[in-house]
Amino acid sequence: MTRIIIPLFIVAASAGCSNLADRFGIERAQPETTSVSAEVAGPASTAAPIAASGSSAEALDTTTAAEREAATRAPTSAGSALGTTVVSLGSAAEPGLWLKTPLVKSEQPGRVTNPATAKSAAVTLIPLEGPSTAGSRMSLPALRLIDASLTDLTTVEVSAEG
Repeated sequence: MTRIIIPLFIVAASAGCSNLADRFGIERAQPETTSVSAEVAGPASTAAPIAASGSSAEALDTTTAAEREAATRAPTSAGSALGTTVVSLGSAAEPGLWLKTPLVKSEQPGRVTNPATAKSAAVTLIPLEGPSTAGSRMSLPALRLIDASLTDLTTVEVSAEG
């Protein structure tokens, strides 16, 4: 029993020893200072930063002029209205013209219209888990085509094509 109690007592008694110099007013030797840049730098990041040319919305939009022109062409037939949804910017790294929305159960062609600007674009509608009243995420190129804000929430009308 004493084999356990004595080591525990020693550990408990020495736990506060780091403050003994402060308690008795003894000055401790100051460690050598190192350059601040070496301390702050830390480990190098493994993620590749976005190039300076890729920092604008236009630079991140990978759609071609022909794709943008085709998407904004007036539809040949009226699609079936699916409803309205509030959209935010989806992943800017995902290329293409798409809308991830809970308004559809399977991937299909569709069209989104911004009532504020009356501009519309053909997109691929991709199912998103959640109630139909939940918000949606739209690709950067699609948001740009309908003149929607990239930073605000925008209400859009969604319809299925075909």
